[in-house]
Amino acid sequence: MNKYVISNSEGQFQENSNELVMLNKLGITSLDEIDTVEMVLLETLYLEIFENQFPINSRINISMIKNWHRLWLGNVYDWAGKERTADISKGGFLFASCSQLQKLLNEFEKKFLAIYTPCTRMSEDLLIEALSIIHVEFILIHPFRDGNGRISRLLADVMSVQGGRKPLDYQYWEQNKDEYISAIHSGLSGNYYPMNYLIKKALKII
Repeated sequence: MNKYVISNSEGQFQENSNELVMLNKLGITSLDEIDTVEMVLLETLYLEIFENQFPINSRINISMIKNWHRLWLGNVYDWAGKERTADISKGGFLFASCSQLQKLLNEFEKKFLAIYTPCTRMSEDLLIEALSIIHVEFILIHPFRDGNGRISRLLADVMSVQGGRKPLDYQYWEQNKDEYISAIHSGLSGNYYPMNYLIKKALKII
């Protein structure tokens, strides 16, 4: 779980976990156990969204994404569904400053979610563009203390199904993590073409 460098108390670890497990409501100290809990809860979240709460013709917004995060991890962490209050970095890369999150999320909703969702009746090229831009921009913001990658994939899967396709297959991304990270970094300058390629792979277009 020690995936990020955290600048404040959000970096607290569960006692007796050897600083491997974040402070949690369940008192879990085992990394394997907390990973399993998060995985099972994520599967439950997917079932809830795709079977009971799917936004078939609805625009996705920040409130909806925060609610997904809260539904997923609310019984595990106090900060679930809330914007992080700490600056975080990973692998030497600093994500958006926590002081800018509200502004950046408002812009993300207006400039991207409001324009690109719902993805119903989109052409293939436009769906690829929508998925690429929204995935990159969300990851660069990294609004939550943890779970941003998994929520970003859920967001992509919902958009893909709105567009009449299946959820994405992320196997290529997992096998080529350096290429994925490079594609995210390219988005800093507005270059989404590397992510376009990864989206096509995940959609099994190429």
